[in-house]
Amino acid sequence: MSKRLSVYILLIFNLLGSCMPGSEEGDLSPIYDDYLVLMVIDESSIDNGIEPNNFSETDVNDQIASVGQRAQLKFFKDNVGKTIDLNTGQVGDEGWFALKNIPNRWVNAGPTDNGAQNYLTPGPGLGAPNIDGEQDILLDEIPLVAPMRATGLKMLVGSKVLAVVYDSDISINYSPLEGNLQGANLGLVAFEVLEVKSKIGSSDSELPVVTIKILNVESTTQFGIVLFSNAPEPFSSSEPKDTNPPATVDMPVFVLAN
Repeated sequence: MSKRLSVYILLIFNLLGSCMPGSEEGDLSPIYDDYLVLMVIDESSIDNGIEPNNFSETDVNDQIASVGQRAQLKFFKDNVGKTIDLNTGQVGDEGWFALKNIPNRWVNAGPTDNGAQNYLTPGPGLGAPNIDGEQDILLDEIPLVAPMRATGLKMLVGSKVLAVVYDSDISINYSPLEGNLQGANLGLVAFEVLEVKSKIGSSDSELPVVTIKILNVESTTQFGIVLFSNAPEPFSSSEPKDTNPPATVDMPVFVLAN
């Protein structure tokens, strides 16, 4: 686990630990092998036939895309350890989104008492049918789904990510900030963020290129899932026009997902 990530997770536990019944000083956090930042990615970043990778349909599970699909994307499964670049969309049409909040309805949906895990499984109404046969009824109007622009992306350098990949665009509303996470999924990807750089020769609304190292989703089952709690929240679909990674950024703060 990176030093930066461990420090900030432990900081959160130390801040919260005194409020946790039964917690003891020096033992405030569960033991995990490592941590993954929970995110969602849409077709503006990972899709078949788009630059810079020109993935095939089978590379990205397009032929099996469906609501609740949670299989690892084939290209990622077959290329563990490989370093690739991903585009991240444009201002107003972002490709990466941080989940800063887990709604209580996700926790209550089951099959576990952890809402993030229920989303990843998926549980009833979170991708699997509920008793009324509705697969994604609990995925609309999700508070604090934050579109990632340059500053937020730069804050993720050195972090590991677990993302649900969507087959279409994620719809975002502002004031209040919320996202619609309904729709077909391509599956899951895991990776480490290595570098964030400006997209050269692009329009002034293009967001950065992110260099990632592919991880095997199946090897991360013992990792803790965390939320990017201080991810920047854009004011609107056009402001701020945050397209160039700044030289310095705030340290990210991660909290265990409930």
